Amino acid sequence: MTNPRSTCENLLDTADLLLAGDLGATPAGRHRGAALALRTALEIAVTRAVSRILPEDTRTTARARMLCLRFCVEPETARRAKAVWAHLCLGCHYHQYEIGPTRGQVLAWREEVEELVREISP
Repeated sequence: MTNPRSTCENLLDTADLLLAGDLGATPAGRHRGAALALRTALEIAVTRAVSRILPEDTRTTARARMLCLRFCVEPETARRAKAVWAHLCLGCHYHQYEIGPTRGQVLAWREEVEELVREISP
């Protein structure tokens, strides 16, 4: 089985590559792709933290795990995780009538996700 911490680090590296423009695609596509990689890294870290209080066979949504996170980490950390997760969810989805996330937004989210993964991961 893959180590969840290394998986999160790999996803953070993928976001960096996308933001650097090393993987091709349009700027908007790279920004959305980086947001998706960051959201996935955060969800993996949260799932791992919440698995300590939830039975293994419980199927829960990411939103439910975000709510449970406050019982596993400091309330401020859980609040920050939920806030950045909500922004990443919006940044991942394409709507023809909306402008996607900017490089600056994704870079800020990347810093926050990296900090949160460190704080949340055991």
